[in-house]
Amino acid sequence: MSYTTKKIIAGNWKMNMKKSDGLNLIKSIKEASKAIDESKTEFIICPPFTLIDAASEELKGTNIGVGGQDCHTQTSGAYTGNISADMLKDLGAKFVILGHSERREYEKETSEYIAQKAETAIKAGLIPIICVGENLQEREAGLELKVISEQFDKSIPTNEATADNIIIAYEPVWAIGTGKIPTLEDIEKIHNLIQEKSQERFKTKDINILYGGSVKPTNAKDILSLKNVSGALIGGASLKSEDFIAIAKASEEE
Repeated sequence: MSYTTKKIIAGNWKMNMKKSDGLNLIKSIKEASKAIDESKTEFIICPPFTLIDAASEELKGTNIGVGGQDCHTQTSGAYTGNISADMLKDLGAKFVILGHSERREYEKETSEYIAQKAETAIKAGLIPIICVGENLQEREAGLELKVISEQFDKSIPTNEATADNIIIAYEPVWAIGTGKIPTLEDIEKIHNLIQEKSQERFKTKDINILYGGSVKPTNAKDILSLKNVSGALIGGASLKSEDFIAIAKASEEE
């Protein structure tokens, strides 16, 4: 994926949706997305692993890409319960979320480990959506810029990564699922930092940087109109097709 002027509207379904409900949601999003201008918007949905195959089949020929929510550092082997990037690719996935705050917190994943996963994903032909974000304590201590900078430096693989084959997602941990969001000025400040670091790293300012953290139809227009915000990584609102599509419509209005 090269840098694009399209807004990327990505949904992270997390550990939600059994097969029948998931298929109904996929079909609903597929139908509703026809009202969105493909020249302005690109959709990605990241369902649980159990739905990736079905989602890929249902969404063939549409502008809706499918992604996984994680992958292992290795391509195969004795890693019970894990999913490889090659497996995701084989099921039709084009993307994979890596370094989400819930993985960093609950699975104790380090930025260095996330970089290993990202390198494996890129080699498999996937585009990793690499997440960075500060927690509440770090924000209150005024450390958010330092934290984001360090996560950026350590989470992006030294080899393989370019501005064309990765997406960065800024997700302030304290805003995920809480209804709280940073001020627009704070969001723009972080996205500007990521853009500046990307330009330093990749020698181009053209990189896709998504914002995630309590994005909903009522605030999407303001967030998506900010400088260096290329789109949104959406959690809860992506589980309702009307909300997911409404966010995309808001991006067209900005």
